[in-house]
Amino acid sequence: MASPEQIFQTACLLHSQNRLSEAEEQYCAVLVTAPAHAGALHHLGLLCIQSGRIEAAKDYLQRAAKAAPQDAVVRHHLGLLLQRLGYPDEAAKQAEAALAIRPDFAEAWSTLGTARAALGQMDKALPCLERAIALSPDDPEILKTMGQIELMRDAPEAALRFFDKALARQPRAVTAHIDRAEALAALGRHNEALAASEAALRLDPRYATAQATQGSVLKQLGRMAEAETAFARAVQLAPRVPAFHRALGEIRRYGDNDPRLAPLEALVAGKDALPQAQKVELHFALFKAYDDLRRHEEAFAHLTRGNALYRETIPYDEGGVFAFFDGLKKHFTASAERQIVANTTEQPVFIVGMPRSGTSLVEQMLASHPRVFGAGERTWFGNLIGEMVPDYPSAVPLDRAEELGRRYCERLRALAPGAARITDKLPANFRHLGLIHLALPSARIIHIRRDARDTCFSCYSKLFRSGLNFAYELGELGRYYRAYEALMAHWRDVLPTECLLEIQYETLVADFEHEAKRIVAFCGLEWNAACLHFYENKRAVRTLSEFQVRKPLFSDSIGRWRPYQPWLGPLLDALS
Repeated sequence: MASPEQIFQTACLLHSQNRLSEAEEQYCAVLVTAPAHAGALHHLGLLCIQSGRIEAAKDYLQRAAKAAPQDAVVRHHLGLLLQRLGYPDEAAKQAEAALAIRPDFAEAWSTLGTARAALGQMDKALPCLERAIALSPDDPEILKTMGQIELMRDAPEAALRFFDKALARQPRAVTAHIDRAEALAALGRHNEALAASEAALRLDPRYATAQATQGSVLKQLGRMAEAETAFARAVQLAPRVPAFHRALGEIRRYGDNDPRLAPLEALVAGKDALPQAQKVELHFALFKAYDDLRRHEEAFAHLTRGNALYRETIPYDEGGVFAFFDGLKKHFTASAERQIVANTTEQPVFIVGMPRSGTSLVEQMLASHPRVFGAGERTWFGNLIGEMVPDYPSAVPLDRAEELGRRYCERLRALAPGAARITDKLPANFRHLGLIHLALPSARIIHIRRDARDTCFSCYSKLFRSGLNFAYELGELGRYYRAYEALMAHWRDVLPTECLLEIQYETLVADFEHEAKRIVAFCGLEWNAACLHFYENKRAVRTLSEFQVRKPLFSDSIGRWRPYQPWLGPLLDALS
């Protein structure tokens, strides 16, 4: 009778020949007589990943790690899987365990960096990836991961260089072509991004992620019918991936007897477990469907579940956020704002506020002016703060503020050197208005306000995945809104009135031409009627408002929260 080790070797051979069902049978035979056989457990986990049984893979790899706690490769593979499942904190722990065993394990450094980036710890993520690159400079997977981190840092130029290096070493790497498409889209080079997605599809026409990536680029360009076709193809190729269903559902409203709904309902009723990250996608997709159909109670049940599941996977230090806001108010006073730096450029226009408050609409209107370039959401100012002012928000020396402003403007100006004004529409820059004015005293700041209940509900109804970690629990969301209001009241008190224009979203919708003319005049520009026809602007849009800004103005979003009032108690209590 063959020993467990002999059976294991046979299973490995079958596995290498891609005879997965036979290999699985042999691995399981090993476990009958040796239930803690680490090799069989490890390889069964990898086989389950290959066959799409992710939860089973997690169980096998966890058992393998328990059976062989000093096996760095097992730890690393478990960490990779946990990262894929949406558990970055646990993934980081497994990568750290692998590195404690093998400090020169390049792939584990890469996984640790990815997990820390997903946790929002970018200052800790970059050194990990740099270490991985130093240990294995030609590894295409590590190069791709470094590029993905650069994309997360809003550094698409750097990301593109890493993806190009990965492709030079592995020209047929479909995922590198997809990553390259995302970097090119972030750079505004959308035709090249489409070409990159087409290159991926030529290599593997049945790769659903490539179809979805192409759909995203087409959607940013406003080519909605073509985008819908691409998303539908992704769903057809990978019907059990809710993210693709959600993308298809976002492209247009659901109607009665909509054929897109039944597959979603089948997924939520199915017995096969989905990864945590895909469960989140599924619940947000079902919220969109039921909301469109005005089945509000069902819609909110899925919205609550999706938010709760996602909140489990992300860190949010509410006390730390409020302390940061208090520090801003302490250090950026009226007297501090009266200091003068040499930067006199009027080119930057910052559009700030809460997410979902109307900032995209204002940018689209301004970007329709022939002398304005809309740069979209740029994280550059905050990134420069992280690089240059490590003890922020303590008082910033004047020379450091001046240098920060100069470096920011160099990056901004490179996007459109001939534009009279360039908009930066990152809502979260409301936190930095004191330093923005100090560094760039001639910059314009436009603050968009919207009904707090509509703003917060709209935040809660969207899956951002971009650091808005306050938005996934109603009480936390309401308290964050109140802290934002208090900080804006401080800026209103200490900033010169001529640098800050405040626009009420509801007033903008009710009397658009009047408010648009106010905004354009505030920017020091002559009026241009093209601003009234912002929805005809063909510029690419990369925010969650990419649909709304391509339609004439409508008031449907005013009072958006009311159908859900019965279930918004924690939010309304926090706001009051």
